[in-house]
Amino acid sequence: MISPKTLARIAGLSYLLMSVPFVFAVQVRSRLVDAGDAAATVENIRASATLFRIAFVADLVSGAWFLLTALALYQLLKHVHPLAAVAMAAFVAVSTAVGYLNTLNQFSALTIATSPQYTQAFGRAGSNALAMMFEDIQSNGLTIQELFWGMWLFPLGYLVIKSGYFPRLLGALLLVAGFSWVAQFFADFLMPAAPYFASFLGIGELIFAAWLVVKGVNVPASGASAPPVSRQIPMLFVNSTLPR
Repeated sequence: MISPKTLARIAGLSYLLMSVPFVFAVQVRSRLVDAGDAAATVENIRASATLFRIAFVADLVSGAWFLLTALALYQLLKHVHPLAAVAMAAFVAVSTAVGYLNTLNQFSALTIATSPQYTQAFGRAGSNALAMMFEDIQSNGLTIQELFWGMWLFPLGYLVIKSGYFPRLLGALLLVAGFSWVAQFFADFLMPAAPYFASFLGIGELIFAAWLVVKGVNVPASGASAPPVSRQIPMLFVNSTLPR
């Protein structure tokens, strides 16, 4: 059986390893995609096709690390509140599924930008517009993901506060990060010109990940974590039926 400290460090490392390829992919797209110029965007993608492909793979790797993070945290915290732990993992699973489907838009933009048959079929302006359309859809998909990046932090913050494994402040920071991502989602859809702020308010996620790696968890003095609920109920039943 994996100890709570080991699970915490697996979760923390996965959390940090998820962030690195994600930030890389975002930086590549921000450098190559010019939202106001389809022709320049296609030319940038064509000139840096290999870099664009690496960013595509980085998104896939980031999603896999995100799933591993959620699985490790679920295993670590499910005894605190099983339903909250399931909700946390479910939001991550949905976010990852949306993200993986969304990468198809990025790959479609790359295919159109680098394949001459689309220029022959639609003309230069038409193929550029088509590639830009897929990039715009990819950007909208990221906005949808922001909702789930916030939603999974609500049950996680609750579990962190209730577990006794961590300082309660960490849970509060995660809740603040969750609200910031959800607020960013609504701001992007309702007020597109509003400044981007979630990355600043979401600093609690980085602090939590670093805490998992460096500190792990505060295990109770007995050295054992609370048993899962599914095991407690049968034992209570057996004890109640034993002859006195």
